[in-house]
Amino acid sequence: MQTIRRLEELREAISGFRAAGERVAFVPTMGALHAGHIALVEEAKLAADRVVVSIFVNPTQFGPSEDFGKYPRKELADSRLLAGAGVDLLWLPSVEEMYPGGPEIDVRASEIGNVLDGAHRPGHFDGVTTVVARLFGQVRPDVALFGEKDWQQLAVIRRMAADLKLGIAIQGVPTQREDDGLALSSRNAYLLPEDRAKAVALPRALGAAERTIATGGDPAAALAQAIDTLSAAGFDVDYVELRDAATLGSPIEGQPMRLLAAARIGGTRLIDNIAVSYE
Repeated sequence: MQTIRRLEELREAISGFRAAGERVAFVPTMGALHAGHIALVEEAKLAADRVVVSIFVNPTQFGPSEDFGKYPRKELADSRLLAGAGVDLLWLPSVEEMYPGGPEIDVRASEIGNVLDGAHRPGHFDGVTTVVARLFGQVRPDVALFGEKDWQQLAVIRRMAADLKLGIAIQGVPTQREDDGLALSSRNAYLLPEDRAKAVALPRALGAAERTIATGGDPAAALAQAIDTLSAAGFDVDYVELRDAATLGSPIEGQPMRLLAAARIGGTRLIDNIAVSYE
């Protein structure tokens, strides 16, 4: 596996792939890798001849009171994990390499980035679209893969790629979960043992709400019950909502829908989502 930190070297390597007629798949990450990221890599290997993974903890998507400073950074362990998974190239830019003149040019996420997590983390998705647009320009992939756990992020990136006509296929990969159902996340490392035991209430509450809605129950009552369940488990709930799966607007009968939630337990903010499958 090549490990590259300078843009000129990255461009040379990507040009080599292109000269050989090889398709390039790209997996952008912020490191602290786990089995969910490796699932992205495995799908990337099926989608293209070469797999490029980036690790960059992006400061522009963290708010002033968020966890940029303490976000887990495990470069050596991550590098070994990716090499073992068969990644061809690891792109490890510095902040100065990514934003040589500062993040002066923004790519705005607009309305799809202003709801749900965007409403609770103002500017977050503008930071996401700004850095992903830069990464896409650097790597120039044929396909980019993102986990469905971050469903709103996936929807925002799909909209950005379509609106900017980037010619990059955006592929979602199903959420990877622990045996008890908790979605894999780098932030799970923050959970104290007692909070980890309580955290399983999040996927269970979403599952119960999904079953109620899918079998014709009242969506408002199902969402209210999920919030009550999470509150009783010790969560501070940001939202539990039913949305159109593609636009994240109000659900439309006959169109795919998604249940999405964000809540804090013991100071750690967790997100999750599931599809609604009508019977």
